Amino acid sequence: MARDVQITFDCADPAALAAFWAEALGYRLQAPPGGFESWEQALEAMGVPPENRNDASAVADPEGSGPRLFFQRVPEGKQAKNRVHLDVRAAPGLQGDARMAALEAEAERLVSHGATQLRRFEPAPPLGTGHIVMADPEGNEFCLD
Repeated sequence: MARDVQITFDCADPAALAAFWAEALGYRLQAPPGGFESWEQALEAMGVPPENRNDASAVADPEGSGPRLFFQRVPEGKQAKNRVHLDVRAAPGLQGDARMAALEAEAERLVSHGATQLRRFEPAPPLGTGHIVMADPEGNEFCLD
């Protein structure tokens, strides 16, 4: 039996990182619980103190097919290179110069939202199609593939 997967990010600012990844993936912030117009309203009703209202956030695929991303505040900063990372498929079906141009355009878009471009790997036929290594606003590596 297949299982659903949620990807969890430890971070300093869950709301900001959730907003970045929603933009990067075309996801939406998770809606507040039923009966509430906003998360602020829901958290107030639940008695969550103001200083804890950015302890977590989540984004979801609006079509319901991709995994939910959950962001939780932790006290420590990022310590080392990720051992697991996301590949954002930004140039499906493209090859060569067209592929790399599409990846560069997406890299520029994400940089405007707080990402950093780290490295570019040129196509190396027959198997290497080229990709760009990026970091999100908190330094988590991901690839534009």
